[in-house]
Amino acid sequence: MKAKLYTANRMFTGIIEEMAEIVSLSENKLTLSRPDSFSDVAIGSSIAVAGVCLSAIDRTRDSMTFDVVGETLRKTTLGSLQPGARVNLERALPANGRFDGHIVQGHAEGVGEVTGVKQDGEWTLLTVTLPKDVLPYVVSKGSLAIDGVSLTIAEKGVQSCTVALIPHTMAHTTLGVLREGDAVNIETDILGRYIHSMASGNHEA
Repeated sequence: MKAKLYTANRMFTGIIEEMAEIVSLSENKLTLSRPDSFSDVAIGSSIAVAGVCLSAIDRTRDSMTFDVVGETLRKTTLGSLQPGARVNLERALPANGRFDGHIVQGHAEGVGEVTGVKQDGEWTLLTVTLPKDVLPYVVSKGSLAIDGVSLTIAEKGVQSCTVALIPHTMAHTTLGVLREGDAVNIETDILGRYIHSMASGNHEA
């Protein structure tokens, strides 16, 4: 199969398209089941897997395989997931694609811990304790990606934030099965990080 050549960074929106099951994870290679709607995935395709941008290195009718470097396994939840676990999937946004959600790079900045799951009518309030180094970029009513899902921050605490999940998100992403103590990948809003960097004078942040 001929590989695609990519020359630009890929971007996602945090609008999850499908979920897939982990088939295997060994020798820095991750194999997932391939949803029928992902029939256009080719070698070199960029896909956000649980919020982590990975490039496909092989595909079959039923599966997709990705290279995963050791640092990614150590610094995200991917290294701790077991076969049978489900992950969120989103293909990279095409140049002429409709932009929903917010800009998501697929560069998880750290791992958060679920510390609260509370029902509030039809909504579910999810509270996550955040890594200390991402807290400066988290603001109330701002955007945050949790396991690749674009969400609006309902409330920011001292070391945590709370987001409100609608029934569709609960039913069609892995956030619907989260429980207290679960680990999740966190990516803050790149625009917020740029603004914070310029305001602080730290242009290398």
